Amino acid sequence: MRLIYRILGLASLALGVVGAVLPIMPTVPFLLLAVYFFARSNPEWERRILDHPTWGPQVRDWRERRAISRRAKTMAIGAMATGAIVTYYTLGAPWYYVSLAILIIAGGWIATRNE
Repeated sequence: MRLIYRILGLASLALGVVGAVLPIMPTVPFLLLAVYFFARSNPEWERRILDHPTWGPQVRDWRERRAISRRAKTMAIGAMATGAIVTYYTLGAPWYYVSLAILIIAGGWIATRNE
C-alpha cells in the first residue's frame, strides 16, 4: 500500500509542479494531495513540501486552519478569469462556458474560504 501512496504522491507532486508553471492549473491543491499521500508513504518528502519556502506556508495554512490567504485567493481567481478570457478568444463557445462555469463554481468556493 505504501508503494501506491508513493506513486500517487509523486503524480500529485508532478501535477503541482506543472501548475506552478501554467497559470490555468492550480498548484496548492495538488501539493495538498501529495502531502496526504507522502504522509502515508514517505514522511521525509511530506516534510520537504511543508518546509518549502514558497508553497509550505500555503499548504500548512490549509492543513491547520482550512484557510487560504487573500493573496492566494486573488491570484487563483485572477488566473481562472484570465483562463476564461483566453478561452473566449481562442476556442469560443461552448468551451468558454465551461471555463466560465469553473470560474464561478471554483472561484466562489475559494472566495468563501477563511483567510
